Amino acid sequence: MADPIPDQNNIKLVEDKGAGEQRLGIEKLQEFEQWKYGMFIHWGMSTFDGLELSACEPIETYAPTDLNVDEWISVARDAGMQYAVLTTKHVAGHALWPSAYGDYSVKNSKVTTDVVGEYVTACRNKGIKVGFYYCAWDNTNLFGMPITRDWNQYGLGVTTTNDGYREFMWNQCDELIDTYDPDYFWVDMPKVLPLDKRTELYERITQRKPELFFAYNHSCQNGTTFDQTFAWPSDIMTLERNIPNAYNGHAKQDYFQWKEILGKNCYIPGETNDTIGREWFYEENDAVRSDKDLLGMYMATTGRGANFLLNCPPDQRGRMPQRWIDALMRLRKNIDLVGLD
Repeated sequence: MADPIPDQNNIKLVEDKGAGEQRLGIEKLQEFEQWKYGMFIHWGMSTFDGLELSACEPIETYAPTDLNVDEWISVARDAGMQYAVLTTKHVAGHALWPSAYGDYSVKNSKVTTDVVGEYVTACRNKGIKVGFYYCAWDNTNLFGMPITRDWNQYGLGVTTTNDGYREFMWNQCDELIDTYDPDYFWVDMPKVLPLDKRTELYERITQRKPELFFAYNHSCQNGTTFDQTFAWPSDIMTLERNIPNAYNGHAKQDYFQWKEILGKNCYIPGETNDTIGREWFYEENDAVRSDKDLLGMYMATTGRGANFLLNCPPDQRGRMPQRWIDALMRLRKNIDLVGLD
């Protein structure tokens, strides 16, 4: 079933509409906004093969030598972050928990550590809210689907999924919710799912845990409009590598949580996700951004009412690189200096 083509003139920002018609109440959604600053953790098969769109890598490729998940979350806490989001399964299809569905997970890797389990334990022990990333695009668990490494095909909506894969995905998502009880569930590459299937997954997960925050990655948008063609339904609007727009022609304020979507007035918090270097997964030569850039990204995002989710990828050892740690501690000091904590 193809997604309907929206009338873009009807997807517009709207003024305060009381309680709104979104799933979660405004008071609950403002809890998410109070998290404000979090750590995105891209880690997995792509850390080792150097390919963001990995496909069918031998399971032995995943081979950390000094894995320390607790350290990742200690760094997040010390940096002043309130939540984290871990890539439980990226495009490679390799699950970072011992999934009962399929063989391509840490249970059959050289290092069998349940990374998701250790991550959740560390977050709970250190007062960090638990977020899971799950990628709808999968280049290993194919169920007869072709391997896809073409971003353009994804953007055009050519990349898709079949019933066999979706059953597998639904089961893995259930498993993550039931086993680890996250606070936030973040699904990437939602365009591979048609609208009816996105709705089915959204309802399945949010009925399983009603207080959960759920986000379909909205991709590269600046917060002025919500593209329902691939990111709806969602509790959160993600802004990949973008900050909320400072001026969009509306006199009242820069950035609006209120939007009209499919005829409903909805309050939707925003979240910018961007990288501490330039890459999502660790690369040895990926230089950290300047202190000025990182502070500017934080100020522009949180100052306009959106959360800031900063990606800090662990290296092939399974450790947080010292250059990330140093930059994060300087950023915390700079945030304190400008009074934006």
